[in-house]
Amino acid sequence: MENLSQILPRVLVVSRRTVRKNKFVDFVGEYHLDLIVRYGCVPVIVPRVTGVHMLLDSFKPIHGVLLCEGEDIDPSLYESEISSLSPEELQEIRDTHASDTAIDKEKDSIELGLAKLCLEQNIPYLGICRGSQILNVACGGTLYLDLEKELTNKLPEERRTKHIDYDNYDGHRHVVRIVEKSPLHSWFKDSLDGENMEILVNSYHHQGVKRLAQRFVPMAFASDGLMEGFYDPDAYNPEEGKFIMGLQFHPERMRSDDLDEFDYPGCPAAYQEFAKAVIAYQKKLNSTMSVPKTLELDREMENKRKILVRSFSLARNMYAKGAPGKNPSKGSELEVGAEFLERQNGLETLVWLLAALKVGGYMMSVVVVMGQGDPRPGQLVYARAVWTYFKNSNTALSAEQETRLKEMGATVRNGGSYMKKMKVDEEKQKMARNMMNKMNTEQLSELMAFYHLMGNICGEVLERKLHGNGNGNECFKDL
Repeated sequence: MENLSQILPRVLVVSRRTVRKNKFVDFVGEYHLDLIVRYGCVPVIVPRVTGVHMLLDSFKPIHGVLLCEGEDIDPSLYESEISSLSPEELQEIRDTHASDTAIDKEKDSIELGLAKLCLEQNIPYLGICRGSQILNVACGGTLYLDLEKELTNKLPEERRTKHIDYDNYDGHRHVVRIVEKSPLHSWFKDSLDGENMEILVNSYHHQGVKRLAQRFVPMAFASDGLMEGFYDPDAYNPEEGKFIMGLQFHPERMRSDDLDEFDYPGCPAAYQEFAKAVIAYQKKLNSTMSVPKTLELDREMENKRKILVRSFSLARNMYAKGAPGKNPSKGSELEVGAEFLERQNGLETLVWLLAALKVGGYMMSVVVVMGQGDPRPGQLVYARAVWTYFKNSNTALSAEQETRLKEMGATVRNGGSYMKKMKVDEEKQKMARNMMNKMNTEQLSELMAFYHLMGNICGEVLERKLHGNGNGNECFKDL
């Protein structure tokens, strides 16, 4: 399995289609890609080709989605009726904005699919220009088909705003008023003049948000009242991987001519905070998907682990071979395991160690060992072996420990009936947790290492048994 922690955060960006030398060519604006990379993420281009909207799961893991400029969204996706505009007005719009009014249903399907995926799974989303419109439509909002026809021409001259200049794409600016205490306000506050909440922004669009979806809150307005930015306050916390936002204007293009210097220090903040959320989201996603790494021990700890495992395996074999009682030749090695158990309050640690034995092909958890299931023969064998050594050595046991160890280590014949009588309740679970909290780092490391080793060994034995080889005792030959 590929280590997901080694994958840089992935941001999906859908390409836009154009024609070059009589062939379709897909492209994405360089400024978007540059800022994604600058802030520590990797852009993954989703090509606008037929059928891709059905393959979005193939692009996982998805840590963020950035949707940007493109053609007009199919009006049928947000309006039950096209509009009140006359056929002549609609044709005039198509003639004026010929490069934008060609509906691309495949791109609509891809981007709406990604927007809804982000909303369902709380994946960070940043929509710029068309990307903000996609976000609004995905949540039930609507758009103006044409700002000039439906908004600008109905306003007095002093309130009208020019949102697009085909002769000066990057140089065009118009005023927007930022909403106080919004993310935009925090990004541009150092550039605001006192109580004047206005900045100049770059935009080129002939459509915009008409009715904002209910979940969103406005962040900026143009002089004509058009909403230029919005976000979901319940899904905005970049440090926790939350970011759902749409900007109608283009902060990435607000730069001086032939320079990489932005008009305002806050211009790249949307991308920076978006990337922060993407990185945090990836960490959360990895924590739920990744397999814990094998514990790595230094030489001293590894030697202790080997000695301890040797002691426990000898105790197991003593009883398995029908030779209970103290074995002088093995006594010193067995003493290590006995001292370890005594140091950890005896029975509680024994229960945890028994849970580490994969017997019968599955893992017995602490809860199962303590009463929610029958013990396996190998577990009782081991419990009996440890009890045998305790009983025949000089290690002192309390009356309660001895009684409980006898019960745990009683024969396979009566062990099952005993375990069936036990019930795990909240107090016993609390006691187990308290015991673990009292253990130091070295003790926990020793237990974890033993747990991991037993799992590996018995996993190998299970594999051999499933294929008709081995009898299960071979796993202890090398111990």
